[in-house]
Amino acid sequence: MIAMQYSFTLPADYDMAIIDRRIAEKGHLLDNYPHLQFKAYLSARRTDETRSSDNSYAPFYLWKEVQGLNNFLGGDGFAAVSEAFGRPQVNSWFVWQARIAPDIAQAVFATREFLPVDARIPLGDRRRLESERAIEDIEHPDIVASVTGFEPTSWTVVRFRLWGAEGPGPVNDATRIYRVGHMSLPK
Repeated sequence: MIAMQYSFTLPADYDMAIIDRRIAEKGHLLDNYPHLQFKAYLSARRTDETRSSDNSYAPFYLWKEVQGLNNFLGGDGFAAVSEAFGRPQVNSWFVWQARIAPDIAQAVFATREFLPVDARIPLGDRRRLESERAIEDIEHPDIVASVTGFEPTSWTVVRFRLWGAEGPGPVNDATRIYRVGHMSLPK
């Protein structure tokens, strides 16, 4: 599995209803997309419960196989997004652990954290700890998905979680909160 995210930071006065409409009109196009475990259509507004410092659109993908990622990035849908907003930097992570609850379609919020990998801790130990954390996450009554991945160029770990209506509660300053506009899932 491989996780992927790109984001567009939008102007402070950007009408975020445009993003909402785009998600509503086009979100279903990736439902049942080959090799896709899920796509979370994410946005954050300066003025809402995401406590964001900017307006953004930042979908997060979990691919079962890299072939799906390659097909998507080389396809018409990504070309259209790039045409509308500019070609983004696409971040990707090797997935260490992915836990998905049966009610993932009920996701309302998402959180994402980037964490550095301490060179003094063996990578295998860090992977084991992060995987155990992801397993514990899914036991939380409001977490509907937990993905942990590793990016070896910058030596960072990503922790991504999807939450139900109650949301994430208190988070640290390094945690980004998003609203989920749509979930594309396999049938």
